[in-house]
Amino acid sequence: MKEKNPFNLDVVSVRLVKDAPIMSGHPITKPEDAVLLLGKHLCEMDREVLCVINMKTDGTPINCHFASIGCLNESMAHPREIFKASILSNAATIMLMHNHPSGNLTPSKHDTMMTDRMAKMCELMGIPLLDHVIVGGDNLQYFSFKEKKLMDTPKVFLETNYKSLDLSSGLVAEQGKAR
Repeated sequence: MKEKNPFNLDVVSVRLVKDAPIMSGHPITKPEDAVLLLGKHLCEMDREVLCVINMKTDGTPINCHFASIGCLNESMAHPREIFKASILSNAATIMLMHNHPSGNLTPSKHDTMMTDRMAKMCELMGIPLLDHVIVGGDNLQYFSFKEKKLMDTPKVFLETNYKSLDLSSGLVAEQGKAR
């Protein structure tokens, strides 16, 4: 008697769905360009919103993705939510932008830590993070991590010689023992 397969595996597909456009064909070359494009929209929000601007190689915006809508003083997003639309959009570069409804543009500890993490993740993913901009209040001022020199492009070195890889720790070693 043939045993029935106990596993069901759903097949899924992921598609990029476009909403009403708020982008332009004007390249984003500096923080002011991004602020001009999205700042007013973000400053009207009553809670923190984190936006990812996905761009072509020449800086022309492809789209923007509202990756997180938080509360009055915090918006949390994991890299997986931030990168989702960037990958689907074939983005060459990204810029993060979020608002501070209080109008105080000073980055929080969380803002700084997220920027550092995203700069590292972007380098690994091959989609450079150009800047992280904070807007708020009347949208006449902004805070740019890049302009304030608080954002470094990390240099990630990946091993090119497979014989030099150390696979003796963690999950890989456990899987290796089971074989």
